[in-house]
Amino acid sequence: MTIKNTLALAVLGLLQEKSMHPYEMTATLRERQKDGNFKINSGSLYDVVQSLVRHGWIEPVETQRAGRRPERTVYAPTELGQGEFVRWIDELIRKPVAEYPKFLAAVSYLGALGPDGAADALTERAGHLRDQIAAHRQLLAETVGSGQLPRLFMIEGEFALHALEAELVWITRTAAEIRDGSLAWPTSSWPA
Repeated sequence: MTIKNTLALAVLGLLQEKSMHPYEMTATLRERQKDGNFKINSGSLYDVVQSLVRHGWIEPVETQRAGRRPERTVYAPTELGQGEFVRWIDELIRKPVAEYPKFLAAVSYLGALGPDGAADALTERAGHLRDQIAAHRQLLAETVGSGQLPRLFMIEGEFALHALEAELVWITRTAAEIRDGSLAWPTSSWPA
């Protein structure tokens, strides 16, 4: 039985740390700013939790009530779920799969913008990337650098930071090549 929703991966990952109820899972993912890695909303998270229960990957272990709040069911991974989680992580890390990022699709038709439009669009994207890089650095400094979380719990943030930095290098270089004319621009196929 295979579950492909990466939010399920996040739920199983959180349950490696400790048993949790869905509200705590959502809060923890947002606190760690994992909403850039997973599409998080309460409805989808509850659906994923129910799916994991149906598949036997997690199970309710207790019900908690705090004050006048409604009861909350706390979940933990099952032996099956633990094995599937490890298998899934191993597969995702070992085997690259074709992913179809929107930016890559757009870059394949960069010429449609014309040299000035393409250079301007890339330059604007570079500015946004610089902002994202600064935010990633700050998050890593606040969580890992301060000792709030172990580095391993935020290691994907390091990967994301390096990916953003690599993209920025490529974009900056490509925009410069367009502006200085070293990136040939066919005049017959694309706008001037």
